[in-house]
Amino acid sequence: MIASLALEATAYTMDQLLALHEAQIALAGRSNVGKSSLINALAGRKKLAKVSATPGKTRSVNFYRVEPQNFYLVDLPGYGYAKASHEERRKWAKLLERYLTDCKTLKALALLLDCRLPPQKIDLELASFARACRLPLLPVLTKADKCNQRERVSRQREWQNLLAVRPLLTSSSSRLGMEELWRALTAIAVPAATAADHSAPATVL
Repeated sequence: MIASLALEATAYTMDQLLALHEAQIALAGRSNVGKSSLINALAGRKKLAKVSATPGKTRSVNFYRVEPQNFYLVDLPGYGYAKASHEERRKWAKLLERYLTDCKTLKALALLLDCRLPPQKIDLELASFARACRLPLLPVLTKADKCNQRERVSRQREWQNLLAVRPLLTSSSSRLGMEELWRALTAIAVPAATAADHSAPATVL
């Protein structure tokens, strides 16, 4: 599919969170899950989202406009970074919770999960919180290129058993799953545009 991404706004505090009329899909994951790399892969650009060797670099809520479909991908601060201060982690958690709870045009949470790791407690907690908010989940396994086929299938099955939905497999470096992920995101944000597309995967719970 053809789509472009552009960074439109950045928010660091609750009062800066945008009250947008367009549909939004939040991207959330652990601080080293490869979220910035995934955004760059979706955009087909290397430097749209800043990639750092230091986990926890993203400390803001970044709003990327998707055109021509006219919705937003919202990059949330990475969580679970052990070297961040307690106050920083509390502030990030509060910002994330407020956004997920209060955003009226939020359509789903794309939960990014490291394909190399077994299910982590902090990821399961976020999934549970999203469900408590009646927010659909789109689980996305990142860094799948670093796993063999057997490991990928095993990890998908593991998460499917926990979330009752099969996660998408992706790799930012090899671009594995990028088209499938775009179709899934667009089907959520602009369902009318994809109603006739039977190739869009049923990956949202």
